[in-house]
This record gives sequence, structure tokens and C-alpha cells, in this order.
Amino acid sequence: MYLLGLGILLLAMKYLEIGPVAVWSWWVVLAPFALAVAWWSWADSTGYTKRKAMERDNARRKARVDKNKEAIGTLRKRKR
Repeated sequence: MYLLGLGILLLAMKYLEIGPVAVWSWWVVLAPFALAVAWWSWADSTGYTKRKAMERDNARRKARVDKNKEAIGTLRKRKR
């Protein structure tokens, strides 16, 4: 996502001819888009994206279960 944002920023600066980016080659300005495509391809092919989504789901599920256990008083059992 950062590469996409950087690419949009550089593209806007090149188009509006702002700063030193105005004289840069188009290859340099468009490189972040190619790197973003490469990153997304790698992340999808290795399962990185799916693994991160599953970790988020598991963390949310655990938080919900802990909240419910706390609400009914079974999360922390006291010795009597």
C-alpha cells in the first residue's frame, strides 16, 4: 500500500512538474507501481495475505471469547 501511495505522489509531482521529480525519467516515476504489483503477486502466491487475514480473525475471535468469559465471570477463577 505504501508503494502505491508513493507511486501516486510521484506521478502527481511529475505531471504537475513539481520539484526535482519533473526532470526524472518516467521509468523512475512508474517504478513504485511495478514494485507494488510484484509485492501483491508474491504475497498472494505464498499465502502471506491469507495467513495475515486468518491471524486477524483468530485474534478477534479470542478477544470476543475472552470478553464473554469475563462478562460471565469464568475467565479468572479464584481459589476458595
